[in-house]
Amino acid sequence: MEAGIDGIEVVARAAVLAGGAELRRRYRDGDTDGEYGTHDVSAAADEAAEARMLPLVRRAFPDHAVFAEEAGEFSGRGPYRWIIDPLDGTNDFTAGLPTFASSVAVLHEGTPVLAAVHQPATDETYLARRGRGVRYDGQRVTADSDRRVEAATVATIVGRAVPRDPDLARRADAVREGLEVEVKRVISSWAPTVHSGLFARGRLQGLVQFHPDEEERAVTDLLAREAGAVTRRDGPLSVAASDDETLATLWDATEGVR
Repeated sequence: MEAGIDGIEVVARAAVLAGGAELRRRYRDGDTDGEYGTHDVSAAADEAAEARMLPLVRRAFPDHAVFAEEAGEFSGRGPYRWIIDPLDGTNDFTAGLPTFASSVAVLHEGTPVLAAVHQPATDETYLARRGRGVRYDGQRVTADSDRRVEAATVATIVGRAVPRDPDLARRADAVREGLEVEVKRVISSWAPTVHSGLFARGRLQGLVQFHPDEEERAVTDLLAREAGAVTRRDGPLSVAASDDETLATLWDATEGVR
């Protein structure tokens, strides 16, 4: 697998940079209109960015399985599967906020082995590789933080299904309320890969996911693990933290939904 993963990393990085270039052009030109539903939003930029990313992957690895958020599933042979998210943070993008990204995850026999994230508005790139750690703009980073839990900033991530289901929505609210008692600030993330990157380099002290979407979870999980975070999971709830003390506090704070 090791010889192949080098080439996969090159293509994954190229794909997120290509998608990001399309998003950056549209963002700077003010081409950020979206179609708003009750619980989600879609933008023409999603399809445009994916149209820049998907051909790079398909040409380089025609036998690999691919899931692209807009185009759907492409079957393949062998152990690799790509997950392409051309625009993570569509709500932020359409609102004119710079917290959005293009991302790619690559799984080997179902296990995430590589993730690439590019934030075009700020020109930041993350690469996470199984057993090789996380690089931020080429430099190795970790989730280490010297901030105590009562001064911590924690991001919460919920999947698309959560606001559509009253019971899940209630439980997600309970997660946030429990965390707010214990830490300084809780951010409800509309761009999970962006906040996962911040966590992976110690700018956030915790990451709490509840029923996360597949296209983001593969990225967020790999970033956390390769950044040296401590983690704990119970079904659809997972918690990552910069240290054991913070993890224990965050885990106890979410007890009501387990």
